[in-house]
This record gives sequence, C-alpha cells and structure tokens, in this order.
Amino acid sequence: MSLTRRHLLGLGGAVTAAGLLGLGACSRAAPAAAEARPSRQFEVARSDAEWRRLLSPAQYAVLRQQATERPWSSPLNKEHRQGTFACAGCALPLFSSSTKFESHTGWPSFWAPLHNAIGEDRDTTFGMLRVEAHCRRCGGHLGHVFNDGPRPTGLRYCMNGAAMAFIPGAAQQDAAGGWRVPLGSSPTSGA
Repeated sequence: MSLTRRHLLGLGGAVTAAGLLGLGACSRAAPAAAEARPSRQFEVARSDAEWRRLLSPAQYAVLRQQATERPWSSPLNKEHRQGTFACAGCALPLFSSSTKFESHTGWPSFWAPLHNAIGEDRDTTFGMLRVEAHCRRCGGHLGHVFNDGPRPTGLRYCMNGAAMAFIPGAAQQDAAGGWRVPLGSSPTSGA
C-alpha cells in the first residue's frame, strides 16, 4: 500500500483529534477534586437550608456552590456610583467603588479588595491553576483573581455580581493603606 497525500492528511487529522481529546480529558479536574475545598470555620455559619432561605437561587448557586453567572448579566457591571460592594451572604464590605474598573470581561472587576475582606484558595478546576476569592467572613464564593489588571496592583478581582450587593454612599476606603497580592501570584508573575 502506498501512502498518498490523502492518507497522510487523514492520519494527521486522526492523531490531532486523538491528542486533543486526550488532552481535554486529562486536563479536567475530577468531580471530587472540583468540589474539594479546605474545610474551615467562618464567623458566619449557617445550615444549607438557612442559606437557601436567605439567598436568591442565583446568589445561592454562586456563593454556596461556586457557580459562575453568565457574563454581562449582572446590573453591577453598570454600577458607577460611589459606594461599597458588600457580600450578598453576610454584608461584609468587600470592595470600594474607587477600585472598580471596566475590564471588558462581562463581570464586575476591581484592582484591590478592602483590607481583611477576601480569603483566597488555589482553584485547580477545569485543568488550570487560578486563585479563587471568597468572603473571609462567611466563605461565600465571589470569583477569581488574575494578574492582568491595572496599576497600582496589576490584579483583576473578577467577581460574580450575584455574590455582592451595592451600598451607595461614600466609598469605604482601605484602612490598611496597602494592597494585598493574592496567593501564588504577583503583578509580574503568573497566578
């Protein structure tokens, strides 16, 4: 049997498809790993039934089940007044409106949280390493932190709008006077 261009192209396509399928299958986190999160106690602790009663279905999915809302679906994307963005689960102030910026990603984005507002965990779901941001008081999932934001931090806190409530008024300022760099990243190295 002689190899023709058709055979070579077909073989190359089959090898490429097999490689992509294999790579995709290997890069996905196992369901148990995706759900695994360090067990810890938070100041605000409620039963699952209490969280379901207190939160809207969208808030519950994001805050308690680590879901992600559809991009451009949150009214907080268009929120440009002075004020504070607080956790929808426990009302802890999280971000000042002075740190909000337009990232063109479809989710409310900030370049720094308020001091002692955000907790962070490594997130390896979907076969990639990310920094997951959660409310340090109730543990509610907020979103992720990336190192492609503006100065002065170089960080982008990409948050789910469903996880937050906006409180208009004077924007709360960071009493610490400095910004944190999330776990395992810096403005110049990958997260």
